[in-house]
Amino acid sequence: MSLRTPLGQVLGHGAAKDGTGHFWGQRVSGMALALLGSWFMWCLAVTPDFGHAAVQAEIGRPVNAVLLLLLSMTLAYHSYLGVQVVIEDYVHAAGIKLAALILSRFAHILLATGAVYSILKIGLGA
Repeated sequence: MSLRTPLGQVLGHGAAKDGTGHFWGQRVSGMALALLGSWFMWCLAVTPDFGHAAVQAEIGRPVNAVLLLLLSMTLAYHSYLGVQVVIEDYVHAAGIKLAALILSRFAHILLATGAVYSILKIGLGA
């Protein structure tokens, strides 16, 4: 017989590790994506044409380059969180789950790095 309450017996056990941080990360990045996505749609709407030179000039403006960098990084982070939840919920084999999580992280880092490199290259006029 234990003197601990049922709540005291279950605290620290189970899957409740960092769900709150993950939840808030998805919500905050989702709000940031709504704002940055609205800016991006407005930026596309006011671009006179979509030729290579016009798009390069639009991205080359410092404010647009910074906001596009923020959009790219936020999109990669939000996507990673979503894919992580799907993998954790629907992949049941431990080895495959671990491999999928690692592959997902590397893929998101690779895509985010490529986006940052491209935007910086255009923004800095290289």
